[in-house]
Amino acid sequence: MVSNLLEADVENVLNAAFAGDDEALFVVDPSAETIVSLVEAAVGRDDLPEMSMLVDEGTLKHVMEDFLVASKAADLVADGALDLRVLEETVDNALFVSPSRVVVLVSTDDHVAALASDDGEFVDEVYETHADAFDDAETYSLRTPAISRVRETLEAEISEAAREDFDAVLAAIDSARGDDGGLDEVTVSLLVAAKNDVLLYDISKWGEDVGIASKATFSRTKTRLEDLGVIDTEKVPIDVGRPRLRLKLGDERLHDLDADNLADEVAAMLA
Repeated sequence: MVSNLLEADVENVLNAAFAGDDEALFVVDPSAETIVSLVEAAVGRDDLPEMSMLVDEGTLKHVMEDFLVASKAADLVADGALDLRVLEETVDNALFVSPSRVVVLVSTDDHVAALASDDGEFVDEVYETHADAFDDAETYSLRTPAISRVRETLEAEISEAAREDFDAVLAAIDSARGDDGGLDEVTVSLLVAAKNDVLLYDISKWGEDVGIASKATFSRTKTRLEDLGVIDTEKVPIDVGRPRLRLKLGDERLHDLDADNLADEVAAMLA
């Protein structure tokens, strides 16, 4: 049987075709936008099949440059809800393939059109073909830490207030790439640290330990933000060795702003 699905977004297609039915789902050659939608749909839900994605490596690298997406994907991978593999050859259209149906996905500006089939012989053949291709494909290794681990360690090693501000800043921005004047994960971490008067040593050590970036990257980003007036530093004497630097918010416009408004103001300053 063949049927047409016309939905507002990819998550609605998942709900219409797969939610609650199948335990496994192959996603073959999705677009960057579809990957983001699938990651967002899978976060916080337990009624979707375990997703095995076969994706063009260039597309995966582009999508996973965004810390917001990559850290959520890393959580799904750690929980066994997502497996990422590198697709060697592209297909004509993005496919969703489960043991019970095959869905061909076609996206438009306002809707997602999908052609679905649950013909047993056809579905079995397509599922087996892509199961074999997935088994043979190279695993894509995410270097981004899981967002749950980032939050837990930030609260444990820095403070609960810093973790709350970190969440608020991430919620206020569309992406965490750092391109076109945006806020990347290192900038967000330093901004939150400055808002909470945290030592540069402490936030950079945490960032390196959790896998966000090296201490050297934190130091370079701190210098850039300091040159732009976003943050300031003050020396804190210690018993032995060079004084440590406490991070402070720089420009007076940033003082007393809550985290989401702070993110907007800093993004404007960096643009």
